[in-house]
Amino acid sequence: MIVVTGGTGFLGAHVLFDLCQNNESVRAIKRPNSDLEQVRRTFSYYSNQSDKLFKKIEWVDAEILDYFSLEQAFEGADIVYHSAAIVSFSEKDRQKMMDVNIQGTANVVNAALHRKVKKLCYVSSIAALGRAEKNKSVTEDTPWKDSDKSSPYSISKYRAELEVWRGIEEGLPAVIVNPSVILGPAKWDSGSASLFSLVGKGLKFYTAGTTGFVYVRDVSKAMIELTESPIVSQRYILNAENISYQTLFSTIARHLGKSSPSIPIKPWMSELSWRIMKIYSLITGKDPKLTKNTARASMQTSRYDSKKIIEAISLKYTSLEEMIKNTCKIYLLENKNN
Repeated sequence: MIVVTGGTGFLGAHVLFDLCQNNESVRAIKRPNSDLEQVRRTFSYYSNQSDKLFKKIEWVDAEILDYFSLEQAFEGADIVYHSAAIVSFSEKDRQKMMDVNIQGTANVVNAALHRKVKKLCYVSSIAALGRAEKNKSVTEDTPWKDSDKSSPYSISKYRAELEVWRGIEEGLPAVIVNPSVILGPAKWDSGSASLFSLVGKGLKFYTAGTTGFVYVRDVSKAMIELTESPIVSQRYILNAENISYQTLFSTIARHLGKSSPSIPIKPWMSELSWRIMKIYSLITGKDPKLTKNTARASMQTSRYDSKKIIEAISLKYTSLEEMIKNTCKIYLLENKNN
């Protein structure tokens, strides 16, 4: 029996699809009011038997902040994939994110220990890694340094990862993955999928930053292969390519039949923009589309080295060109009438 937390999310839905396609016995945790439509849609992206595959999932109501509901959900579990988390760069979500990402992970670890789960796969993030020296790439061994430049999300994922390492010390077989920015089809108005919507609507600006990107299907496959392997007590960066935002947006634009963004955003423009968005948010009560953390991150150059995972398993990354082509194809199909 395999249990997946965060199964209604972007990555979790893809993990569920791959597990169901592999004919595994799968149980997925959801909140009582969770909408499963996006999971169904995710399955339909890749199979003409999506309904049949979807019906293989045993859905269980549980909350990762409710330890006893987790303990019940993990009964009989051999493997747990923990992908549930809050991803936010909004200051108002700080405490909720700390609670869910840190205490929720602690609860998952404790329930897994109690139920004697044979292996836990935890989805961390490159945000939980340290910062490399200038002109160097971040690796799994780059040390974390507390800094006022760290976003609340980064801090929450770093501390959540510490809970997994604590569980490992207490005897829990576990492996950790640290994906870079995950690209793929999802809700087009949120997360990384919103980048496709922005370009689709005629984005004209680009930032000077560089970061890592990886295809959602590669992340899912790496998680499953690592979990089925004898590897434990290790963390792995999952990153296909380090590219500039300009290259990313231009590639998306080409596959959507749009003009590439051509106006560079200067640092002062970025700093002014997030401040304006903050004021707008205070007035309207709406979440800002741009925050201080996201604005500054988009101007930075960050590179990630994923040699370790390639040496550990037979993972072959999908190229940026291919992952964007695949995602744009689905985007165009779903938005052809808009």
